[in-house]
Amino acid sequence: MDKPTSPISVLLVDDHKLFRSGIRSLLQRHADFVVVGEAAEGLEGVKRARQLLPDVILLDLNMPGISGLETLQLILQECPAAAVIMLTVSEDAEDLTAALQAGARGYLVKNIDADFLVRAIRRAAAGEPVIAETMTAKLVAQLRGEGAAPPAAAPAGLDKLTPREKDTLACLARGESNKMIARSLDVSESTVKIHVQSILKKLELSSRVQAAIFAVEHGVVPGKGETRA
Repeated sequence: MDKPTSPISVLLVDDHKLFRSGIRSLLQRHADFVVVGEAAEGLEGVKRARQLLPDVILLDLNMPGISGLETLQLILQECPAAAVIMLTVSEDAEDLTAALQAGARGYLVKNIDADFLVRAIRRAAAGEPVIAETMTAKLVAQLRGEGAAPPAAAPAGLDKLTPREKDTLACLARGESNKMIARSLDVSESTVKIHVQSILKKLELSSRVQAAIFAVEHGVVPGKGETRA
């Protein structure tokens, strides 16, 4: 993939100075990033976002003053094109869904590794949703638990999947990581990656999160209270 013609500009909004310094140091090691500013609380973050118009904003959920969700809403009013990633210690499914409903491009927990964060920022800047694998499972569980509507009729794209790709899609719908899918299907992780990429291409989706939600909505896995045949 071609490198972007200009660096991805990033704004850090977090009340922990040491954490911001660590993220800044990490991103400065990559030529395709530039940290354009920092803020220690929500209203300052909104002001900096309006002034700097960054491509990506890393936003903490719990800060003094206004909350991260309130900050998110205000930022998107000022900078609707910004990709806001919640970067937080909270692994609560309700926080995740609230952030996504409010317009966050992603939701990551602070215990992710550095390489994952770097890749996630790049993907968010390219318009893709990014969610930590541990949170994907919780999102899927919540969707399956709601049971508000019956599964939608299977679209034609689903017929394009091979049996093994359908098995992989079902694993994605359970929120499983590539390692877990490989163990479930007795294949290598590299094979799982190939299957996932093929699924995304055939279903015209952009991320495994979208694939997981698609699978739940179309009944690829049983919902709450159901059993597999």
